[in-house]
Amino acid sequence: MALTKTQKQTILTSLKEKITKQKAIVFAVITGLKVKDLTELRRQMKKNDCELKVAKKTLIASALKDNGLSVDVKKLEGEIALGFGYKDEIIPFKTIYDFSKTNEHLKILGGIINKEILEPERAIAFGQLPAKEELLAKMVGSLAAPMTGLMNVLQGNIKGLVVALSAISNKKQINL
Repeated sequence: MALTKTQKQTILTSLKEKITKQKAIVFAVITGLKVKDLTELRRQMKKNDCELKVAKKTLIASALKDNGLSVDVKKLEGEIALGFGYKDEIIPFKTIYDFSKTNEHLKILGGIINKEILEPERAIAFGQLPAKEELLAKMVGSLAAPMTGLMNVLQGNIKGLVVALSAISNKKQINL
């Protein structure tokens, strides 16, 4: 069913608004993806403060052009979905990449971060990165490791002294 001019204008306005407030955009082909899988992907994206939007290529191209982004969307094959990341640049890439591992019909075609256009290889590489929370946890662990080691060394000396004093005390009690 063809869209009316007002429906197209509504979709175009919505896309422009989403592109304006995004931190990252992922281009993915969804041709052959079942509706239940697409619904599950949208649910996962929403859970991660992201959004998935499916639209016609001409509307996507027009919205990108109006926001100063020159991407030739018409060269992309298949039905296109846009994954928008509003809080974190990596999360939309990671969410779509993780979902594509279990569904062969979903493929990452590229993306945009801070008005920089990403080739498919770089977009997939962003999807393979650990999440921001994971990286922060690793950094905190790395910073805490020397302090934990020092604490264990200091406790080791105290434990050794307590064991030695306990042995001396036991030996004196036996000799009495």
